[in-house]
Amino acid sequence: MTNTANTARKNTSTLGRLCLTLGAIAATSAALLFASSAPAYAAPEPSPVATQWEFTFEEGALRLAWVDDGNGMNPYFYLTYRITNHWGGVKLFAPDVQLMADNVNIIRSGRDVSSGVTATIMERLNNPLLESQIEIVSNVLEGVEHARDGVVIWPANDLQADEVTVFFAGLSGEFQSYVVGRETPDPHRYNLRKTLMLRYSTPGEIGQQGDDPFEQAEKRWVMR
Repeated sequence: MTNTANTARKNTSTLGRLCLTLGAIAATSAALLFASSAPAYAAPEPSPVATQWEFTFEEGALRLAWVDDGNGMNPYFYLTYRITNHWGGVKLFAPDVQLMADNVNIIRSGRDVSSGVTATIMERLNNPLLESQIEIVSNVLEGVEHARDGVVIWPANDLQADEVTVFFAGLSGEFQSYVVGRETPDPHRYNLRKTLMLRYSTPGEIGQQGDDPFEQAEKRWVMR
């Protein structure tokens, strides 16, 4: 009788340890499955509906112009646009526009663009209401009668790029704070602005584009 009881206790103990082991394996498997299926942390996205003031933006075509800038005939990208204040009140318009070629080279509009180049391109466009990037910085009243026409210009430094992207900031008052490395000893906080992204396909030799507009491949809001 004693041997039978001891055997029963041993079997019960073994069964208990087996259950604990199987439970641990199941818990580990579940954790790994959750970790593999959990979405990666994504950068902030703009609100689907405007939550802060926002200008209505209408872009013209992105084109290439060859201009004598004092160093011979050189190529420049330019983009015309119109902004309108439908939000109400008086809003300051101070555009900050950058152009990126092939996700590598980034340049701010107006940089290395002389006043002579700007004047030449604006004269060709023949729009008496057109303003340069400097002239257009001011308060904008509400209504279509107060809409403003502008142009932004960049040197075309890379004529072999397959893609050109324009980031147009200053159109919205929305921003978000974004922390990178929060759990590390050296976290960094960034303030991101709602920015309009315009992406263009530029296959082939850009220098042979002439005055034809580049094909727009994508237009959307991003936080940048």
